[in-house]
Order: sequence, then structure tokens, then C-alpha cells
Amino acid sequence: MNTVEIKTPRSTHQVLEEKLTSLGLYVTAREAYEMWKADPERIKVLDVRTFEEYVLIGHAEMAANVPLAFPTYNWDAKKGNYSVVGNKDFIAHVSERFKPDDTILVMCRSGGRSAMAVNALAKAGFTQVHNIIDGFEGDKVEDRESVYHGMRMRNGWKNAAPWTYRLDPKLVWLPSDAELETLRKTLDI
Repeated sequence: MNTVEIKTPRSTHQVLEEKLTSLGLYVTAREAYEMWKADPERIKVLDVRTFEEYVLIGHAEMAANVPLAFPTYNWDAKKGNYSVVGNKDFIAHVSERFKPDDTILVMCRSGGRSAMAVNALAKAGFTQVHNIIDGFEGDKVEDRESVYHGMRMRNGWKNAAPWTYRLDPKLVWLPSDAELETLRKTLDI
């Protein structure tokens, strides 16, 4: 995959094309935390990872969770991963929490899904949505000599800013009973 140079408030980065957004607003996890810390009333953080990732891997303590997609529990041999299905109510759920002119910093695991979320939100009329390009877990360590080779430990929120496993029910997305029933049918569980 090709890389492209982008600018964040404090630096320039080479990122995969999949991290590009239509709004062109980018921050690193460290910059996102500094922005939030400077103005926690105005700066919002949105975590679009699955509920399982948010709960089990940890999350930024102020991040609201609205999953962009759900795992289907069906193995995709071509991708070497489980397939996913998009959250058809993603925009509606984000709109319940945020206004279109809010400054929203969006994260996923490593910046790809958050770019998709930014683009969906931009299409829905949100204007100040930034992609956290290194996400929660960060980019992979490329040094083959490192014991961390292939692990996401280079950057990301988990390696740059405070995070927690503690859950705040006001921030965790949970489906309504009707959505849960639809999910069960969609996910074949």
C-alpha cells in the first residue's frame, strides 16, 4: 500500500493512504491528548473500535465508544481475519452524542477505521473531525531484531497518553433491544 505525507499540528508524517480523510484533519494520539487536556469541554474523543476492543484492550478515559463495525464471527480466509459488518446506525448514534460543529478526535486501533468514520461523518455534515492517525494501539514495530517486531508499540494512545480499563456507562455504546436483535440476526449468533 502507498504512503502519503500529511501534516499534523506539530509534525509531518508518512501514513498509509487508508488513513487519509476528506476533511484532511489529522493528529497523533499524543497531540490529541494534548488538545483534549487543553480544552476538555470543547474537544471530544470518539473511539470507533468494537465494544470488545474498547472493553478488553482498554480505552482513553474520556472517549465515547460508537463502533463503526461489528465482527461477524465468520472467518475470512482471504483476509486472514474475521469479517465485519458495518454499523448501519453509526451516524445516528454519533449524532446523539455530538453536534456537527463539535471538534471530534476519532480513533480506532491504528488509524484506518477512524479515517472511514471521519469520512462518513463528513458526508453527514460534521466539519471538525480529526483522524488520530496512530489510533489506540499504534503502528507496528518494523525492526526485525526487536522482540516487539510486528507488535503495535511504536506510537498510539496506549503508548503516549493515559488510558484505562474502567468503564463509564455514559461513554460505552450499548445496543437497544431492537438493535441487539438485528445484530444477532446479522452476525449469525
